[in-house]
Amino acid sequence: MAPGPDTSPPLADGRYDAFVVDADDAPGGGSTLDLTIVAGEHKGQVLTVTSNVWIGDPIELMGMPATITVTDGEPSVTIDR
Repeated sequence: MAPGPDTSPPLADGRYDAFVVDADDAPGGGSTLDLTIVAGEHKGQVLTVTSNVWIGDPIELMGMPATITVTDGEPSVTIDR
């Protein structure tokens, strides 16, 4: 997964339904997820989130539904297993 420049508008505080379109192990033992928002005005927007915590096997994470919660401009992700 090659990171590119983020040209999308920032997400407003709120909850967004998404799914994992790509996942990778991040340096230092964390995870990087590419998530596509599946509903609302941001439908189709891809958000890349990197965590310093390992979330799981990248192959098993791909295609999983997720919820993105943005609070004070900071996203957090819950994988809906």
